[in-house]
Amino acid sequence: MAQFDELIHQPVRLRIMAVLMTLDSETHISFNALKAVLNVTDGNLGGHLFKLEKARYVLVEKSFERNKPQTYIAATPRGRMAFAEHIAALQQILQASVPLTPVAPPPTEEVRPPVTP
Repeated sequence: MAQFDELIHQPVRLRIMAVLMTLDSETHISFNALKAVLNVTDGNLGGHLFKLEKARYVLVEKSFERNKPQTYIAATPRGRMAFAEHIAALQQILQASVPLTPVAPPPTEEVRPPVTP
């Protein structure tokens, strides 16, 4: 049975990994492009990337281009496997879900105006 990955399960990290999974294994995305796609702040993205990098789910490469620092991010093979397993765990839940039987609404009592003599 596939297992949830608590690190990936956090919404922003799940979105980060989902974006990275759309890229082939040889492609990376710039920090600014990823920030724009996710609509998060520098600090928020940096903190989540730090956690993913610590787990070796992403590779963060820093370089200088025209004397300006640039940061690029890519999913590692380990991160790709963890993401795939997390998605498989979600799919297992969806497949195992028993359709709920619709419940009939409670009967309503007919309201009649009071009878006056």
